[in-house]
Amino acid sequence: MAETTDEDFPLERVPRSARYSWFNVAVQRFGQLSDLTQFLLGATLGAGLSFWGAFWAFTLGSVILEVVCIFIGIAGMREGLSTSVLARWTGFGRYGSTLIGLVIAVSLFGWFGVQTAVFASGLHSLAGGPPLWVWSLVTGLGVTLLVLKGFKAMGWTAFVTVPAFLGLAGWAMSVQLSKHSLGDLVASPPFGEAITVATGATIVAGSYIVGAVTTPDMTRFNRTTGDVVKQTLVGISLGEYVLGLAGVLLAYAVKTSDVIAIITASSGVAGVIILVSATVKINNWNLYSAALGLINAVESLTGVRLHRVATTVGIGVLGSALAAAGILERFTDFLTVLGVLTPPIAGIMVAEYFVAKRWRPALDASRALGRLPETEPGWVPATLVLWAAAATIGWFSEHLHWWGIPALNSLLIAGIGYVVAAKLGLVHGTRELPVEQPEQPAAALEAAAQTA
Repeated sequence: MAETTDEDFPLERVPRSARYSWFNVAVQRFGQLSDLTQFLLGATLGAGLSFWGAFWAFTLGSVILEVVCIFIGIAGMREGLSTSVLARWTGFGRYGSTLIGLVIAVSLFGWFGVQTAVFASGLHSLAGGPPLWVWSLVTGLGVTLLVLKGFKAMGWTAFVTVPAFLGLAGWAMSVQLSKHSLGDLVASPPFGEAITVATGATIVAGSYIVGAVTTPDMTRFNRTTGDVVKQTLVGISLGEYVLGLAGVLLAYAVKTSDVIAIITASSGVAGVIILVSATVKINNWNLYSAALGLINAVESLTGVRLHRVATTVGIGVLGSALAAAGILERFTDFLTVLGVLTPPIAGIMVAEYFVAKRWRPALDASRALGRLPETEPGWVPATLVLWAAAATIGWFSEHLHWWGIPALNSLLIAGIGYVVAAKLGLVHGTRELPVEQPEQPAAALEAAAQTA
């Protein structure tokens, strides 16, 4: 097996010496939630809810996201493992984690392409110049180059793009809001088709649930439990409340949910910078987590360890090309369906890691050595049944308007069902499979991280 030279450790534990301060990671977390889609989300709620109705929808949706992110994020921090690798010992086994890796890879690959197309379309309308397909290639490949250097480079990108976006978008928004009384805007009635608070909370939770499930991809670089909690509360609270509620007020002011066009069209140069800074910091994480998911899926299924940089290039080039061809925009409905599969994953992983603890001793023992456990389960049949059942119930909850919040329904059913199944002795792997360890021992990994 080839030596581990990638400082991002896609298939291994991230050594303690390769971790970052909570603020460094928090900026990237906030960057995922401080983009133009938050304004659009707020505008959507403003069209169908009063201001305080939208406030409670954001509150309920944010609490769901924060609980998921904190618990699954703590597991990722403790073990130093990405979501799809951690899933092998948190209820899914080797081949179940393969399915998770593929769901994450396909979903985020699709959203990478869709957002690349949106990015290119915005730049084309603001700056003109070459044809749209050229802009798609330029923007997609540009984001790909940023991701090649991994977590460290993405951190520096966030330190630049987050302030740029917040400053310029805040200025563009203030221009519109200054024309109205804040009290009048807060008291404004919804101007579109009415929705319920539960529906609004579903929209809020659903908008970031894939990001919540892939939280370990980020928190494996955290140092403490407190760091995970702080960055989650700061990132999600600011992203959802500040930008989301600002979108609500902006929608009331202009009486349209198309607030993105208003912000980006504020002026030529400023509009371009807003669009670039808003898209880059979220789309680089789409590509990064898609690569991690694919790497795990291929390794767990075939034993072949793909190189992260080469995998990132392949996904980035293909996604950019498909965005240029206008193909991926036709798959948004399919990507939305994939989103239904993700909440139960978090419910099962949290239930196994913190409550059932069927494979927790193996993780604890190997963590002390800086290695992976010596064995992993193949299939875990009970998990697959629960995953399918919870996802189906979540889908029906959303499309048949059953009681409750669909994302929360499926997450709780999967988590509680897993705990019950474990108590009844129904959770077990088909057989324990040996795990190939990196040739470098833990001490060598630590040394490599310190010199990276």
